[in-house]
Amino acid sequence: MPLWIIATCLAAAIQTLRFILQRQVRDAGLSTGGATFSRFIFAAPLAIITVAVLQPLTATAWPSTTPAFWSYAFFGGLCQIGGTFATIMLFSLRNFAVGIAFTKTETIQVVLFSLLILGEGVSGAGLAAILVGIVGVILISSKDAGDTARWSGALRAKPMLLGLIAGAGFGLSAIGYRGAALDLDTGGALFRAACTLAAVTAMQTVTMGLWLLWREPGEVARVLRAWRRTALVGLTGMLGSLAWFTAFALQNAAYVRAVGQIELVLGVIVAWAVFGERVARREAIGIAFLGLSVVALMLVA
Repeated sequence: MPLWIIATCLAAAIQTLRFILQRQVRDAGLSTGGATFSRFIFAAPLAIITVAVLQPLTATAWPSTTPAFWSYAFFGGLCQIGGTFATIMLFSLRNFAVGIAFTKTETIQVVLFSLLILGEGVSGAGLAAILVGIVGVILISSKDAGDTARWSGALRAKPMLLGLIAGAGFGLSAIGYRGAALDLDTGGALFRAACTLAAVTAMQTVTMGLWLLWREPGEVARVLRAWRRTALVGLTGMLGSLAWFTAFALQNAAYVRAVGQIELVLGVIVAWAVFGERVARREAIGIAFLGLSVVALMLVA
């Protein structure tokens, strides 16, 4: 099995665990901004330590960075913050499994982003597989609108809109991270991924910290006081992101994100086993379509 598929599957599994932890952090009393910040504040030092350990172990020269690298990294980091915000807000509106399903619109959007920004397209068969995923999104979202026959009703539903925002944020972040990793001039995929991750999480920590100090005074202190929970969010976030970044360094971001949809299956299992939630039949059919899209895209890639 190709390394990028292994890295993607590992990333999806760790991300599902992080979503569980992040939801519990939100339930513990932190705001959406605080729960999002917890994703980065502990991940940044861990990512920097990872680079410091990998550099001598791999005997890799320190890479030189360019303005393009920092632009890609900064852009991707900001988009991920937006996607994380929208995802946490989704959890307060719908159940866990379907909340994750809505974020999977990123797979549809990232195809266009990848072509426009990086000049990387997908094959006809890959596009067909992604269209199967669109059917799944329609089946899931139309139930919210109260009128399953009309797209206009579905698009007015708040969960659908938040899902589209989250999907766009995560999709654009994937493009930014792949662009940054490809711009580095030395090291294997894992080392380049770690360097990119360290730069991104450091920027995200500073950006989110300043935002919270301005808009939500006291929230940074609450995150730090809840370190027993928030530190686990940061650890799983860092490990999951390292796996994602490694996959991005190896393969087209559209294919990586598409295969990463296996977390939908994990989300359903978690929703049932951990949170005791039920998924409606129509929603389950939509998730099945999205799962079929993932399998097809694995075969195509």
